[in-house]
Order: sequence, then structure tokens, then C-alpha cells
Amino acid sequence: MAETPDVPTETAALPNGGAMPLLGFGTWQLRGDDAVRATGAALEAGYRHLDTATMYRNEAEVGRALAESGVAREEVFVTTKCPPDRADRALDTLRASLEQLRTDHVDLWLVHWPVGGAGRDVELWQRFVEAQQEGLAREVGVSNYDPALIDEVTDATGVRPAVNQVEWSPLLFDAGTVAAHRERDVVLEGYSTLKGGTLEHPTVVGIAERLGRTPAQVLVRWHVQHGIVVIPKSANPDRIRANADVGGFELSADDVAALDALGG
Repeated sequence: MAETPDVPTETAALPNGGAMPLLGFGTWQLRGDDAVRATGAALEAGYRHLDTATMYRNEAEVGRALAESGVAREEVFVTTKCPPDRADRALDTLRASLEQLRTDHVDLWLVHWPVGGAGRDVELWQRFVEAQQEGLAREVGVSNYDPALIDEVTDATGVRPAVNQVEWSPLLFDAGTVAAHRERDVVLEGYSTLKGGTLEHPTVVGIAERLGRTPAQVLVRWHVQHGIVVIPKSANPDRIRANADVGGFELSADDVAALDALGG
């Protein structure tokens, strides 16, 4: 691995003219000093996209790491999420997130998962639109939504989610899902990419061994080449750096097709 990670620079275009780095650092399950150290290590390695959530209970630690990193706030794309059980106090939840994160806005605020119930997802999405109008969130999006629900909230408000974050890996690849998001001009973002047996899958391991890369690097690179956002998480500084070191190689078309086929 290179001493300085070769971090991919590709981004996804967002509705308001912003750019979302395809590589982000996930912070789920990182708490306390571990969260501060890991987030700091990610920023030092060159990540410029941090993903957290109210329910992760680590926004203060992520905010501290960013503040202490020496990296300018405007250089880092910050995402947080609102749990649907706070739908009736969504804007207060976001303001609390901003205080914890030590910033006056997030670059992306996501509905963490659907609320359910007649009209309730639309009601919450209206609060998200208000947050964007107030400048508290530059972009707003959703997580764990299907295309029909994306259409429902878009049709009701005239504002489409900029991003949909879903569980994603070669084992879950579905060309129809990719196409549905592209047709709607919604950025697809994957989470839990390194879970579910992906790191041990013989196809992934075989490609990694042939290229002299780690299975995690193959999985991150696969996302980047598809134009899908990926947010690998680790508490280990060496793995954090390795997971970002994917800018210096490409998967062949055959390798991408072999990985895509795992979702079949």
C-alpha cells in the first residue's frame, strides 16, 4: 500500500450544484474516543466525506474530530440522518445534530428509514424541504426507500430526494435498482458493503489476489466505477487508509461483470 493513500476523486452531482464524493467514511457503531480517533484517521488519510446519524450517538465525536483535524469545514461533505420516530420534531433534531457536529449546516440530511402510515412519509419529507429552504441542509435525501416511495414524496412536494442510501454490495447488485435511481436522477449510496460475506466471497478474493489488492479495496473500487457512493467503516487506522487507497487501479470490464453477476 502506498504511504499516502491514492484516494479516488470522483464525485456524484447533486441537484443544487454540489458534488458528493463517491468515497465516504462510515461511522456506524463507532463511539466515544474510538469515533474521534477513527474519524480523525480518515480525514488524515484523505477522506473528505463523513457519514453519521442521530441514532449513531456519535455526532459530537465526529464534529470534534473534524474541528481538530485542521481540515477546513468547507472541504468536507458531512451527512447525518434523522430517525423517523422523531418525525414530529425533525427540525429540532437537525438543529441538535448541527450543534453536536459544530457546524451551521450539513451537506446532506437523510430520512434514516421510512416512517410508514398514510401520508406520514410525505409529512416528514416536507420538514426536510423546509430545512433545505432554511439553509440547515444543502441537500436532502432518504435511506432505505424504494422507487415508489421516492416518487410519492417527490410528487407531493415537487422536491425529489437527492440521494437514497441503501444496503448494497455485489451480492445485492440489481441493475433494475441502479436504472430506477438514474431515471429519477437520484444518487445511489451503499452501506454495509463490507458485510454479509462479501470480503470472503471467492470471486471477490480471486480478483483481489490477482490484482494485489485487498477484498475491501476491490469492493470500494467496484462502487466507484459504477458511480455509486460507498462509505466503508473501520476503527483500524491501517484499514481506514487501505480502504481509501483505490484511486490507482481499475477493475476490468470482465471483473465488474463478474462482481455484478453475484447479485443474480
